[in-house]
Amino acid sequence: MSLGWARVSLTAYRWLGAAIYPFLGSYLAFRATKGKEEHSRRRERYGFASAERPDGPVVWAHAASVGETTAVIPLIEEVLKRGIYVVLTTGTVTSATVANERLGDRVIHQYVPLDLKPAVSRFLDYWKPDLALIAESEIWPMTILELGARRMPQVLVNGRLSDRSFASWRKRPHLAEALFENLSLVVAQSDEDAERFRALGARPVAVSGNLKVDTEPPPCDEAELQRLKKLIGNRGVWAAVSTHAGEEAIAADVHESLTPRHKALTIIVPRHPERADDIEDMLVGRGLAVARRSRGDAITPETQIYLGDTIGEMGLYLKLAGIAFVGRSLTSDGGQNPLEPAMLDCAILSGRNVQNFRDSYRSLLKNGGARLVNDGETLAKSVDFLLSNKRASEKMRNAAHKTVDELSGALPRTVRALEPYIKPLTVEAELYQEGDRKVRW
Repeated sequence: MSLGWARVSLTAYRWLGAAIYPFLGSYLAFRATKGKEEHSRRRERYGFASAERPDGPVVWAHAASVGETTAVIPLIEEVLKRGIYVVLTTGTVTSATVANERLGDRVIHQYVPLDLKPAVSRFLDYWKPDLALIAESEIWPMTILELGARRMPQVLVNGRLSDRSFASWRKRPHLAEALFENLSLVVAQSDEDAERFRALGARPVAVSGNLKVDTEPPPCDEAELQRLKKLIGNRGVWAAVSTHAGEEAIAADVHESLTPRHKALTIIVPRHPERADDIEDMLVGRGLAVARRSRGDAITPETQIYLGDTIGEMGLYLKLAGIAFVGRSLTSDGGQNPLEPAMLDCAILSGRNVQNFRDSYRSLLKNGGARLVNDGETLAKSVDFLLSNKRASEKMRNAAHKTVDELSGALPRTVRALEPYIKPLTVEAELYQEGDRKVRW
């Protein structure tokens, strides 16, 4: 396929989206019944605004889910310091909750419009963003094309391309080029990601490092932490966090293998808390005593599994544990972010399927802050070793924290890369603050 045909195909995609747009109501209604959409705010997904556009320059920042939202919050705060308004869109209910907890009314939160021409056009026509900042790997063709058609600068920040995504785009190089030529700038996480974006036609490309390293550690209610520690007493504690289907059963296997030597408490924090009922049924079916955080169940000496099925309390779970297995790495591909456990001085264990966080794990492994395991059996042996050997556990925890210090600095590098786009908006914002109210057409 030539570049010309790729552009024709993307044009066809635009109008196909417009054709199916009227039939998506039932799809969003179904998602709302599953808790994946806020019923009262579904119109935002069609591009209808639920807030007034302020006078002055506006930056649109988009972060799909919790991890991306957390990563871009410090960058958003840098934009806010300059007096520029920010409209933050997210794609999940949980990420909207995080945005509200961390930023409150300092930003205007909207759910991201569906990647269909009528929805995206309505969103852009209303908000008229002066700059779009898109986080990580959110490549939405219609959004990119509509921004390009309006000549609105769009920058991919904290950009990364997984092995799977890169391989998929490489099969369609002209299609990739026809999309990525609309990006004003890509600020990539690593040299490898930068080369991948260049290979797909993105220009220019800068490298910043991972913004997730420069975020604040997950918050923790210290009073609640001390209360739970008293309930746990001197029992050994380890956590399986950000788990996906199948990994909770592996965590239960590990717990049972530890029982002869340790009166351990196992904390399980599923990536998707809505799976908690099924997870509890599985654990109880195996004869394990479960306490659920969302119910306020007390931790007693008989409690074997503490099910962390709440949002926004990862800091609490990690500080209770000190040893963390990071999920989506044994039964699923890609891995989850190991930097939050590293920030909170955890010894990190993971399966080998960590392609999406390769650079972070490479640094952690080099410093001795993480270990990779092959299966549940080797995970059990590693947890047993760390619970039995406090000195080895402390050494891993210190190494993980050292790695975070070494990897920091992505935020100032990203801000410097964005300066040509942000500086004019800063000047415009200052003019508005001084009372020079200009009409925006």
